[in-house]
Amino acid sequence: MSFLNLDQPIPSYLLKKRNIVRLIIYTSLFALFFINFYAPFGVKLWFSVTKWQLLLYSSLIILTGVIVVVISRMIMYSLYKGKSLSYLKYFIWIAAEVFFMALFYVLFELIFLHDKRNFFELLKVSVQNTALVLLLPYAVLWLYFSYEDKKEYIENLNETASLKNEISNKLIPFHDEKGVLRISVKLENLLYIEANDNYVNIHHLVQGRSESFLLRNSLKRLESSLRRLGVVRCHRSYLVNFSKVRIIYKNSSGLVIELDTTDQIQIPVSKNYSENVVRQFLNQGGSV
Repeated sequence: MSFLNLDQPIPSYLLKKRNIVRLIIYTSLFALFFINFYAPFGVKLWFSVTKWQLLLYSSLIILTGVIVVVISRMIMYSLYKGKSLSYLKYFIWIAAEVFFMALFYVLFELIFLHDKRNFFELLKVSVQNTALVLLLPYAVLWLYFSYEDKKEYIENLNETASLKNEISNKLIPFHDEKGVLRISVKLENLLYIEANDNYVNIHHLVQGRSESFLLRNSLKRLESSLRRLGVVRCHRSYLVNFSKVRIIYKNSSGLVIELDTTDQIQIPVSKNYSENVVRQFLNQGGSV
């Protein structure tokens, strides 16, 4: 039986800007539905108004409360953009969101609705209801984002396999930043691409020997077009052709890729790309 390692980084799709925006929107809609139909916090006693008026008032209050989540997720995205966030820190972050949103509703009831219950009794009830308001959509969206990620991955895998079959013996054109063709390399001869200031070094095989070609371009520009061919970023300074990877192992510095060449080329793997690198390698039929 395997257990969740809380020190492991959460899936990258949870920190995607698009998914964070969707999480905020769907959580707001669920909270609005929840507060009007489940009626927690004594909501029916808030105002002596019609159901439609109550819907309007509660919408404003819910949206104000959701500002806690908006601010929280903006800070999370800013702090961990391009970085890893462990499960433990993520769960603590969610617990903080529940607490501060619950605190907002408690203060609202005490200050504006003059609730006669004591602060701690209100806080207890508010935390329970707020946990439902946040954790239910969070859990559902986590499953949905995971499904989307796996679906996209399978589609990319099938597309990659198809493209590889088509161009395995064809040349990959490399253009400079002005769009001028500078060199073409067969996929089977491409080893890795290394960042070098405003240039990249394209390392490839020529008659079994490793050579490099200096090209004025960036890894970021090349990455999107080469990803479908199995040439994947493993580090901020490296793109690697995974059909040339012999083994991936771990040393004191982290994961290391060793290429299937006579001179045993070794390339570091940064933590930000480790999950994707291992998955890519396993799909190539390798073992870590």
